[in-house]
Amino acid sequence: MKGFITIEGCDGVGKTYQTTCLREYCKKNGYDNVVFTREPGGSDIAEQIRKIILDAKNEKMSDLCEAFLYSASRIQHLQDIVIPALNAGKTVFCDRYVHSSYVYQGLGRGLGLDKIVALNQLAVGEYMPEYTVFLDLSPEQAFSRKGGADKTDRMENADLQFHQRVYQGYKYLIEQDPSKFIVIDASGSCEQTHQRLIDALKEKGIL
Repeated sequence: MKGFITIEGCDGVGKTYQTTCLREYCKKNGYDNVVFTREPGGSDIAEQIRKIILDAKNEKMSDLCEAFLYSASRIQHLQDIVIPALNAGKTVFCDRYVHSSYVYQGLGRGLGLDKIVALNQLAVGEYMPEYTVFLDLSPEQAFSRKGGADKTDRMENADLQFHQRVYQGYKYLIEQDPSKFIVIDASGSCEQTHQRLIDALKEKGIL
């Protein structure tokens, strides 16, 4: 979907920080016709589902339940935020989207990529990203730089093998359709990563 840009990466890579920096850059440089949002969440009902998904107390949640909750949040978020913004001619930047489900539930949890792709086709229909930004940094490097996982976040508390499967899952998706991904080396400083992201978005004509 033209004008719909999603931002992906492993936990701890600095994805939310970079999204915030991008929002500030757009504000400072007069890019008014943009919307920033996130998943899971982004709208009132979707944010309530987010709390259930990420709450570390819900450690007994089944993997399939997790997958369906992400899709349910996504459906509501699309209806409330993304679709109205795109229909108004705005550019939408979303912190995580369907590719997170593909790699976290399909490959990380082992539910199967085909199954999760099918579930999300039902959830999102034609609303697939024009481009997906991938902030490239291994989970080992990401958690080391961050100082460890957030103990209140159920997803971050998964073992390292899970996060390694997620990282390799992203790499696999990029190999399958490289024209749809913008890969950003996130191994440098926050400022270096931000500049690489801005340069790449300008190159694609997004900014």
